[in-house]
Order: sequence, then C-alpha cells, then structure tokens
Amino acid sequence: MKNKILREKSPEKVWADFKNKENLTDEQVEKFQKYEALLSEWNKSVNLTSIQGLSETVGRHFSDSLALRKFLDVSKMKLLADIGTGAGFPGLPIKIMFPEVGMILIEVNKKKQRFLSTVINALELENINVCDLDWRTFLRTTTSDVECFLARASILPPELCRMFKPGCAYKNSKLIYWASIDWESEEKVKEFVLEEFFYDLKRKKRKLVLMGRK
Repeated sequence: MKNKILREKSPEKVWADFKNKENLTDEQVEKFQKYEALLSEWNKSVNLTSIQGLSETVGRHFSDSLALRKFLDVSKMKLLADIGTGAGFPGLPIKIMFPEVGMILIEVNKKKQRFLSTVINALELENINVCDLDWRTFLRTTTSDVECFLARASILPPELCRMFKPGCAYKNSKLIYWASIDWESEEKVKEFVLEEFFYDLKRKKRKLVLMGRK
C-alpha cells in the first residue's frame, strides 16, 4: 500500500481559511500574522509551545482559543483573566477579536512574560496587562473586577476552584475550562460545574466547561 502524501497548505491558504472560518477583518488577520511570526521566532530560543508550524498554530492555538465565543458573549464583558496563559492562549486571540474587552494575562514565567509584553506592544493592544503572580497569590492579594477566568492547558480544576471559596474576592466570578472530550469532574469540582459546551477541533471532539457557584 502506498503511503499517502500529505500536502501542506500554503501560508496564503491557511490565513484565508482562518479568516473565513472565524469571520476576521483584515486588521485582525494582520495582528494574528504578527503574533504567529513572533511566536515562531521566540520559540527557537524560549520553550513557548510544542505545537509548531503555521497550520498547527492557527488551528490548535488560535481557533481553539476562539472557540469560546461560540458559547459566551464576550463582547458584553468588561474584564477577563487568563490563568497560566503561557504564550498567550487563549487570552491574546480573544483580545484580538474583542479589543474593547479588558484582559489580564496571569503568568509567572519571566521569559514568557517578556514574550507577552513584546506581542502586546507589537500588536498595539490596549487595556491588557501581564500579571506575574502565581494563582494562589493572585486570589489572595488582588480584587480586580474579573467577570470570567479562562484556563486552557494550565492549572488543574481542583486548584482552579479555589476561586470559589467563600472568602475569595472572586467567588462569584465564572470560570471557563478547556477540556478533552472524555474529561470528567472530580468530586470537589463537580459542585461548581454549571454547563458543558462541545465543539470540534481539527477533527477531534473538545469541550468547554463553565464553572461557578450555583
């Protein structure tokens, strides 16, 4: 049996498909292109992501981050926070799509902090801040008006759910957790699961889990 030869899409085709799929403006496409170029360059010396290549980055990082807007009206929110954002996912793609929405990128790694600041400056994004606190310290020492926290491939749910403790300033905020299709909540997390939303990512089933106090 002959091996199938997989043809890589041209960069022009990748960006055109992404633009059509996500209904982007030319300005938004340009920002994503700058973001991807910086990610590719920095990833040569800083371990930002194991996912490499234009098509994979656009599909598994950009589109996956933007899956949120299928289930949540982000445009009506004033402030979001991305927990353990790493190279900026999902916070930066969402910020590009919704520039008027405030964003806090929570990241303790200094090299990743520098990368995030570089992207923010290059894309001329406003009303967005990089926070260098770890998750527990953030919960203990800050009181921002965050309406919804985002967590994608960062901290495990039992640790994330510390935000719902009675004495926490964020106990009434919501949390969106990016999960695999077979993820099931542990007992200490189950009481906070409000709803699950399902979607496809590059032929794989995924889901977003909405959490909050009932």
